[in-house]
Amino acid sequence: MAWPPGFFDRLDPAPDRHFYAQPRLVTHIDDHAIAAVGALYDELGVRGEVLDLMASWTSHFAHRVARLTVLGMNALELDANLAAAERVVHDLNADPVLPFADDRFDAAVCCVSVDYLTAPVEVFREVGRVVRPGGPFVCTFSNRMFPTKAIAGWLVATDEERGAIVRRYFEVAGGWSEPSFRRCTPRQHRGDPLFAVWAYNAKVSAPA
Repeated sequence: MAWPPGFFDRLDPAPDRHFYAQPRLVTHIDDHAIAAVGALYDELGVRGEVLDLMASWTSHFAHRVARLTVLGMNALELDANLAAAERVVHDLNADPVLPFADDRFDAAVCCVSVDYLTAPVEVFREVGRVVRPGGPFVCTFSNRMFPTKAIAGWLVATDEERGAIVRRYFEVAGGWSEPSFRRCTPRQHRGDPLFAVWAYNAKVSAPA
């Protein structure tokens, strides 16, 4: 698929390591949206050994998973994530290759950060490589963001169009089930809205 010219451009094209050098120990969505994230993870069976992509100082699980690996841009933020068993500093926009073995994780999540990916298809393929067959990859997003670091195509899209964008990432990457899209907070909710797109790894297990 050919994306429109400039779709993945950003207002601030400088390397992300500069922008994320300063730790931000804040939450980027409100408590109701955070609760919706945790409820969705429980519903979709996000458990076992889990990879949290583009993570920060907190991961929004309602219940602890067996082993959580957090991958993000700022070491101090990741060190503050008390739920994590493993912390990896890695810039996916500089290098979309994940530093993990094939079939390492039972599931993967990306919370309110998918809008910053400049090579999302490559990242989604990599997630498919490191997640075991049948495992979910859950991407949640809101309408709050750092606008200078979000891709141009995201900035001009509606919430529903953003869902379609993430669905397309799964489809173009290949190896995933038909992606699902949902608004996870009520339309009448006055706080941060939460949306999600997810799919399951459709690759076939290697014979024993």
